Amino acid sequence: MRSSYLFTSESVSEGHPDKICDRISDAVVDAYLKADKASRVAVETLTTTNRIVVAGEARGPQNIDAAHIESLARNAVKSIGYEQSGFHWEHAEVSCYVHNQSVDIAQGVDSSSSKDEGAGDQGIMFGYACRETDVLMPAPIHYSHRILEALAIARHSREISGLGPDSKSQVTLKYENGQPVGAASIVVSTQHDEGLTQQEVREIVRAYVINAIPEGWMCPEDEFYVNPTGRFVIGGPDGDAGLTGRKIIVDTYGGAAPHGGGAFSGKDPTKVDRSAAYAARYLAKNVVAAGYADKCTIQLAYAIGVAKPLSVYVDMHGTGSISESILEKALVNVMDLSPRGIREHLNLSRPIYERTAAYGHFGRVPEDDGGFSWEKTDLVDSLKAELS
Repeated sequence: MRSSYLFTSESVSEGHPDKICDRISDAVVDAYLKADKASRVAVETLTTTNRIVVAGEARGPQNIDAAHIESLARNAVKSIGYEQSGFHWEHAEVSCYVHNQSVDIAQGVDSSSSKDEGAGDQGIMFGYACRETDVLMPAPIHYSHRILEALAIARHSREISGLGPDSKSQVTLKYENGQPVGAASIVVSTQHDEGLTQQEVREIVRAYVINAIPEGWMCPEDEFYVNPTGRFVIGGPDGDAGLTGRKIIVDTYGGAAPHGGGAFSGKDPTKVDRSAAYAARYLAKNVVAAGYADKCTIQLAYAIGVAKPLSVYVDMHGTGSISESILEKALVNVMDLSPRGIREHLNLSRPIYERTAAYGHFGRVPEDDGGFSWEKTDLVDSLKAELS
C-alpha cells in the first residue's frame, strides 16, 4: 500500500442542478412514507431552464397526486433559494408523470414474512469506514462537504450576500504514512451576483474554507482556486440541466472506496440500492469503531425477489486485528441483512430522506427522529460479544 500520495474528492451544493433533482425526488419519497410507511416509490426528476419534470412509479395513498408532487417540488426549490429569472420556485413549469408501480416488481418484493420478502432489485452495494476523521469518513470528501455546507448556512442566514445556491468544491489532500496531513490544493466554484469580482468572491469564500478544514491545513495561496473561469453568474438548472442520481460518488465516499453504481435518492427503502448501501456503511463503521480495523470495506450482493444477501465480503486493507472470513460470519449473525431486516434494524420506513440529498449520505450526525440512523455505532457491543 502506498503511504505518501495526493488524493482528491469533490462535492456539490444543494443548489447544484443534480442535487435539486435529488432533493425533489426524496421529498416525494418522504411524502409517501409519511402517509403510509408501506409505500413503494421510485421517482426521478429532471430540471432545466424554468422547468421541472418528475417521473417514475409509486404505490401508496391516492392523495399524493400530481398537484401534491408539484407543491413538493416548488417548496424544495424555494427552500434551496432559487428566485432567479432562469429558475424560480414560483414560475418554473412543473410536469408530473408518476404512475403505479409495476405488478411484476411488486410480486417479487411483497410478503407478509421477513423471511420471504425479496430485494427490490439485483445489485451490489458497498460500505466503507476509516479513521481519517472523527466521523470515520475519508478526509477529502468530508472536508469538501463541510466547505459547501458552511457556505450554504452563511447564505441562508444572510451572514454573507452575493453568492448563489449553485456551487462545487474539490479538495486535494497530502497523505504521509497513510494519513492526511494537509491540503495540496482547494477549488471552490460558486455562483455569484453580477456585480461581484472574482477577487471579491475569493475573499468571501476564503474564511469558510479555512474554518471548515483542520487548523494549519490550508493549501498554498497559488493552489487556492476560486471560480477559475473568472465568472459564474448563470447557475443552477438555467446553466446546466440536472438529473436525479448523477452524483453517486459525491453521495458516498468521494472515490476513496468502491460504489456499486446504484443511486439513492428517489427510492423507498425496499430498494437495496439505498437500504443495503446504508447497512454496509453501518456495518463498516461499527467494525472500525469497535477497533477491529483502521479501514474497512464491505460488499453486499442481492437478487430481485430474493431475501438473503447472495454474498457478504469484507476487506480490512491489511489493518484488521481478526480474519476477514471470521468477521463476515459474525456480521450476518449480529444483523439481519434481508431487506426487511435492514429496514427494521435501521428504522428506515419513515420520512427521513429529503435531508440526505446534499452534503453526503454518510459521515452525518444521527438525529433524534431517526435520520442518519446508519451512522450510529450501537452495534459495537454486539460485535464484540459475537467475536469474543
